[in-house]
Amino acid sequence: MTHQESRKPNVIKEIYFSFSALPLWVQAWVALILVPINFASLLFISEPHGKIIAFLSLIAIAPNIIIIFYEKGFSKLMALPHIIPWLLLVGLILATPLIDGEYKSYLYALATINTISLFFDIPDAIKWFRGDRDVVRKSTLN
Repeated sequence: MTHQESRKPNVIKEIYFSFSALPLWVQAWVALILVPINFASLLFISEPHGKIIAFLSLIAIAPNIIIIFYEKGFSKLMALPHIIPWLLLVGLILATPLIDGEYKSYLYALATINTISLFFDIPDAIKWFRGDRDVVRKSTLN
């Protein structure tokens, strides 16, 4: 490997450093709560509205993979893909007929988590539209 090649930016490393520059509570929220509960929708795909709920859960997350790689890190742009799918998702959950058991508990947890997320996402989306387009970086990356 030449000296020039060793100095090329490593996208995965930049994304990791961007994620690790987020406040610890945000890292925990995303990695331990938000992403897992939305991916868990796949476990309930055969339940009433299960396919639609899984689609809305995951379509709100999938564009962020593209955004993260394009921007080589985390930014307020990542809030945008969540808003419409999760508003529809929460509405659908509230309109879902009475269900008992694990699925009911899961739907209430999913609606609660995604509603909390929307309280962060909507202001972040507004900030992004107003020009706050910075990507989170550790000071060593700047």
